[in-house]
Amino acid sequence: MPEVKRYIPIVILVAVLLVGGCLLDTHQGYQPNETTSSPVQPSYFNGSTNSTFFSRPLTSTRAFSTETIIKNLNQTEAPTPSSNETETTSSVFFNESQNLTSLIINSWAYWLQNASPLVIAESGFDLIVMDYSRDGSDETAYSSEEIDLIKNAGVVPIAYISIGEAEDYRFYWKEEWKEKPPAWLGPENPNWEGNYAVKYWDDEWKEIVFEYFDRIIAQGFAGVYLDKVDEFEYWGENGYNENWTARKMIEFILEIANYTRSKAGEDFLIIPQNGEQLLEYDDGRLLKTISGWASEDVFYDGLKPSPWRDEKVPYLDTVVKAGKLVLVVDYVDDGSSSEENLVRILDFIEKAHERGYIPYAAMEDRELDELVIIPGVQPPK
Repeated sequence: MPEVKRYIPIVILVAVLLVGGCLLDTHQGYQPNETTSSPVQPSYFNGSTNSTFFSRPLTSTRAFSTETIIKNLNQTEAPTPSSNETETTSSVFFNESQNLTSLIINSWAYWLQNASPLVIAESGFDLIVMDYSRDGSDETAYSSEEIDLIKNAGVVPIAYISIGEAEDYRFYWKEEWKEKPPAWLGPENPNWEGNYAVKYWDDEWKEIVFEYFDRIIAQGFAGVYLDKVDEFEYWGENGYNENWTARKMIEFILEIANYTRSKAGEDFLIIPQNGEQLLEYDDGRLLKTISGWASEDVFYDGLKPSPWRDEKVPYLDTVVKAGKLVLVVDYVDDGSSSEENLVRILDFIEKAHERGYIPYAAMEDRELDELVIIPGVQPPK
């Protein structure tokens, strides 16, 4: 299974709206003591149209030189699933001043570090995955008024949280843990400094996570995006039986759903990321409880075909057929203005649409920090 990706500490916002598709690139996780901004031109975002927008981080004035690519072409609807598949759009609800508001999720975006509530509110996206704070700390946490701004604009705000790793820049972290770690704290992730495996079934870790949820709920988020669900595989390879670690992760997600919905209402969204194989161990309760699933590297592993496609797709199809959201993230954009790059991006989007998934095509190069949007073309036929 692919290692869950984290973003380099420069905000990258890359967005494509293709009826049910968008491009946006900011990864999970932070490197502390770095701040950036993401200048965005929100007037380009219009979720109410069927226009396709191809967006690009801007370090130089970059555009596709071929006029047929730059030109707005006649737009068509996203492919309709076959009769045995679920529709690509899903209705979700959140509680707004005691009133249930129905939203159709056709597009989503991902912006974790230094996200702007105003830009998000004006973006036209249906759903945004964002952190509860600008830099991961309590000091820069978003106010409930800022989250209300997003919700009142018709955008569903979902809070990112890692439930399988502890992060040393969060409010709960204690510096002495690096020398004297608690029994539930495992080794540091060799790929991501400051991120540590946790024994997520431990009650002490659960108390920390539930306190984290209290903050998220108080801010007014409409749901949570659960990262590192695939940690059950890590522990299954490091001293534990995977049948047991999988069941413990399922139990944890069910506890999270019960806890958050008891406080925020039954419409609170629960969206795990990666670890779809967890459904293999499900007795039906997990699939019934979740609001959807998110997954990386489904059709592409970087710029090459994904070796995990055949493993992931059956599980994600199960989620779609259950009437739940499937959000897919592939890192297919090489940052160039070539037609080859555009074709690859649109191929990913088309493949996602064909299965009823909502695509998010992200940048392979994540070191750029500005956004310019260039009119795109129809997906290949």
